[in-house]
Amino acid sequence: MRYAIFGDVHSNIEALDAVLAAIDAENCDEIFCLGDIVGYGANPKECLDRIRNRQIVTVAGNHDLAAVNRFDLTFFNSSAREAMLYTIGQLTPSDLEFLAALPLSKTTANFALVHSSPRKPENFDYIFTIPQAEEAFEDVEADVTFIGHSHVPVIFFQEYGETDDIEASEFYLRRNRKIIFNCGSVGQPRDGDPDACYAIFDTSIAKLKLKRVAYDVDAAARKIIDADLPLILAERLYKGY
Repeated sequence: MRYAIFGDVHSNIEALDAVLAAIDAENCDEIFCLGDIVGYGANPKECLDRIRNRQIVTVAGNHDLAAVNRFDLTFFNSSAREAMLYTIGQLTPSDLEFLAALPLSKTTANFALVHSSPRKPENFDYIFTIPQAEEAFEDVEADVTFIGHSHVPVIFFQEYGETDDIEASEFYLRRNRKIIFNCGSVGQPRDGDPDACYAIFDTSIAKLKLKRVAYDVDAAARKIIDADLPLILAERLYKGY
């Protein structure tokens, strides 16, 4: 089986369409989304429509839940709060019902998905460091767990009780190895590369691969500016920070 996994779309329809087109060319069996469909960008409704129309299995991100009053906006910076108020104004009651119904985590026969950390996913904690990953692994049962939230692609792995991390575009599952794979971000990468991220998991060869795809950053940034959203939300798309 070939699976495509992505997250942190953040209302960036140009990036999402580019990623979906790339995934379609991969001949994947299923597609999964790690949440934060909305927030930051100018096209929350359009991004939700894409996810819903394709019936992509999705877990809840903190921005998704903030749109339905299930995550406190005081945890957001001023730009994120302003973008969330804009987002709520763009969504229909049906969109809000969809977001409210998203689960915090999802487990399949081959992997698990959670937006932030498998340890108390409702807290939306970040996993940046090896000690944070070690704590998260205590709550990991699946051999592979896909996460997002930080917008920074990285692979944490644990073998024989030892935890480490690696920045690699390819990695393999093997016996006695557990993996937490951060797939980066579709709509707002923060690793210095503005290209959108997604992951492919090919179970036939036990291979995980991080993929990047360019998109029309100018169009996405221009829409943010035209919507009178904070300028930084447009500027950061060019730098991937």
